[in-house]
Amino acid sequence: MKKQCLECQDEFVGRVDAKFCSDSCRSSFHNRTNIEGREEIKRVNVILRKNRKILAGFNKTGTARVRRSLLLTEGFNFNYLTNVYITSKGKTYKYSYDYGYLESEDDYLTIVIKKDYVR
Repeated sequence: MKKQCLECQDEFVGRVDAKFCSDSCRSSFHNRTNIEGREEIKRVNVILRKNRKILAGFNKTGTARVRRSLLLTEGFNFNYLTNVYITSKGKTYKYSYDYGYLESEDDYLTIVIKKDYVR
């Protein structure tokens, strides 16, 4: 049974459920159709990596205390996180990969490195 390739539009003979004439056409089709989602993922990942780099830059000893405004000056974006961990005492740690912070009422943040038990 002759079919038309979804990528190059050439006719080909193949299995009943075949959609592409070759692996190359199949790969090209999926790469082209998935590009929009990848661009958004790249954009968000750039922000998350920058956040992590800023946190790591202030945390040289394992924990550090920094003013929120200082992180903002460096370009930290508080809208993007990879993880949130709430302790049994109700404290909320927000993470960018393996670096996180705990907000205080006095406009300071305690920067920490993620422990093994935090998922």
